[in-house]
Amino acid sequence: MTAVLVLFGIGIALVAIEVIVPGGLLGLVGGLCLAAGVATSFHQFGATGGLIATGVALFIGAVTIYLEFVILPKTALAKKFTMAATVTGRTQPELAEREAVVGREGVALTRLAPSGVVEVAGARYEAFCQSGLAEAGARVKVLELDNFRLIVTQIKETL
Repeated sequence: MTAVLVLFGIGIALVAIEVIVPGGLLGLVGGLCLAAGVATSFHQFGATGGLIATGVALFIGAVTIYLEFVILPKTALAKKFTMAATVTGRTQPELAEREAVVGREGVALTRLAPSGVVEVAGARYEAFCQSGLAEAGARVKVLELDNFRLIVTQIKETL
């Protein structure tokens, strides 16, 4: 009887901690302890004791799921740990509008060898230099718009 109670106690404690500290590992170990308690109960007390232990373990699992997914999200504790703000940042710059950039001149912000970053009409874009290498600061002209980058060529300075 002691082994069953210890396993159930450890299982209940770990499952209770899992409700507050999500991650899955504590709940998994707690569930395994409950299952071991059920198996031990079947071994020590036969079918009747094992079925009672199974019912108790299922009840504990149902209560845990109810607490974690229905009650806990409405508590002040959950509201402190929940992110309510929306992330509006972007990892990529805005895509260029064809009409706004094709035919315009810009400046290479980085070395185009042959890819890099250019500034056209005050906006930064990834670019591919069709004429090969262009140093940072070189004047470029936008020839075409590829999927996510501009196709540019370096404007040769004439004397």
